[in-house]
Amino acid sequence: MPTKIYEGIILNIIYKLLVVVFMIAHYSYAKDIKPTFILKSKGFVNDFVLDNTKLYVANDEGSVEIFDLQTQKLVGEIFIEPIFTTKQVWQNSKILSVDRQNGKTLIVSNDKGPFRNVWLHDGKNLKHIVKAEDKIAIKEARFIDDDKFIFGTLGYEMILHNTNDSYHTYKKQVEQSSFCDLELSEDKKTMITSSESGQVTLSDVKTGKIIKKYKPINLDKVYQVAYKNGNIITAGQDRKVAVYPKKGKSYYLKSKFLVYSVGLSPSGKTGIYSSSEDSDLQLFNIQTGKKINTLVGHYAIPTTIKFYDEKSLFSAGYEDKIFYWRID
Repeated sequence: MPTKIYEGIILNIIYKLLVVVFMIAHYSYAKDIKPTFILKSKGFVNDFVLDNTKLYVANDEGSVEIFDLQTQKLVGEIFIEPIFTTKQVWQNSKILSVDRQNGKTLIVSNDKGPFRNVWLHDGKNLKHIVKAEDKIAIKEARFIDDDKFIFGTLGYEMILHNTNDSYHTYKKQVEQSSFCDLELSEDKKTMITSSESGQVTLSDVKTGKIIKKYKPINLDKVYQVAYKNGNIITAGQDRKVAVYPKKGKSYYLKSKFLVYSVGLSPSGKTGIYSSSEDSDLQLFNIQTGKKINTLVGHYAIPTTIKFYDEKSLFSAGYEDKIFYWRID
């Protein structure tokens, strides 16, 4: 048999072996990850925030639970007064939003009507800083500093509130669509907001001035945004995860199911999104869009995802559990 034919056969065999090795390497790298541990809440989880070694969990049973992450035990609780409903019965408040800053806890709770209450807990005392009687339909509240907070209302007004003098520094209507989510930059100088229109907007926190409206990738409601190190990703009702990288062109990943939640690692290099009706979470590389590992174990659709560091994160959904994952 001629030498060239031998060479061709050998090259063909080498090629096939390389393909097999690549496939094995690929599937051994992309794997299913199960939670390292699970914390149990007294109610369904609506929001949570990490503060050093503590996890503050907002539930629908009227409290913010405080978990120690080192012992994985409940070590404290902030109770919000029950609501006397229009049906003349007492009902536990739903805690809709929670945030932390320098030992203080910022809490948004519902009331019997469409308007909301905002509370500030300083570690000992609970102060009622915005009441339902003020008629503000606040969906989410975040610290800017010890005395200032940014509120996002259901009608998509962004309000910078100063608690020292109990006044609004500004109140700005971003657009006519309903407000969905808010995420602050690490230095809290800018914020990313989203709406039911699919629009993603970058604004200046100090003035409320719109800096940029990104060309919409989502054509429907953006449930949630993540914003780290200049990178932005969104969770869309249209089953798209829109990615607006700090460098490079925008793109999207198509999910098998409605995307209810997203998260970004502190560096902004690793993204994650709720990816299926089985409540799985999909990790991916922001720069390349390549899918990495899948997190499996949720019983309900994940609605909140927050990284602890580059190699670990927490997630929660419409259930009474908070999941901790190691992703390395």
